[in-house]
Amino acid sequence: MQKAVDIVGTSTHPANKIAATLFGSDFSISRTNYWPDTIAERIGTHVKIGGSSGTIHAETACIMASTYPTESASLCITDPFCPNCAKNIAEAGIKTIYIDHKGFTKDFAERRGDDFENMSMRICTKAGITIYELHRKEQKLIPIFEAPENYHAYDENPVEMESLNSADDVTFMTLIHDKTTGTEKRKRAIAITRDPKDRVFALSATTHPAIGYSSDQDLDEIKQEQGKYSYMTEPVNRVLMNAARRGLKIVNGLLYCSQVPTAREQVNIVGAGLKTIVIGDLSKARDDQSLEAMRFLNTNEVLSYRPLAGG
Repeated sequence: MQKAVDIVGTSTHPANKIAATLFGSDFSISRTNYWPDTIAERIGTHVKIGGSSGTIHAETACIMASTYPTESASLCITDPFCPNCAKNIAEAGIKTIYIDHKGFTKDFAERRGDDFENMSMRICTKAGITIYELHRKEQKLIPIFEAPENYHAYDENPVEMESLNSADDVTFMTLIHDKTTGTEKRKRAIAITRDPKDRVFALSATTHPAIGYSSDQDLDEIKQEQGKYSYMTEPVNRVLMNAARRGLKIVNGLLYCSQVPTAREQVNIVGAGLKTIVIGDLSKARDDQSLEAMRFLNTNEVLSYRPLAGG
């Protein structure tokens, strides 16, 4: 936690400075919330991108920057986290979260406390993520939620992973055809990735409820949106987080989504260091803000959108 506290003041956000440290048995990585350079330089830090801010949240920044698998890792955060980060944390396989006790008294937490209590905590509880309030000076942990021992969260539709022989455009297009034929109505993301040993893998995901939720048993809760947040996890975010979970990096230009991703997904794509995405249907999106974000990022040469041939 001290590593996160030490850098939180370096966050470029003028009001809500947040930092996090992701760690495992042999690695540690700390990040603040920030604007990716291309967004800050070409768009600015006071402009909405569709319905999303242009920032990468500290928790998500740690996950996407990790060069180690995030499966079973832990996360220290200076502040309570938003529902979108809760979904990302669950998809990344993180098992324990520590929140600095001072974070609960900040203005940001007081304004957004309902989001944390009513949604972030529910998502983490379902996913079996243990959460502690950390008092650094007293070296004390106060349990907020402790997952039952040997708890395994229900995963309704796991991200598919398969080994490939190569990471080229022909392989990518064949993969897209094979994964989407017969399931054209489902929003899907597909990526080709590499591991540190240069082995190649494909990841494929569809939209589905946050890990731990069932479309049948939890339907009433899933339908309850809280402002801009929902219990559904979008496929591009799932692919980004599951790449980190397995210690993989997406090959630039070899990320596909069957329709235009949400504004938040598009910002996260930029945060992941990717410059191009292939889109199945450039006219289709969850909402108008997604299309607005695409036009804005494309016009400002932050992200390129390549139409799928024949799509």
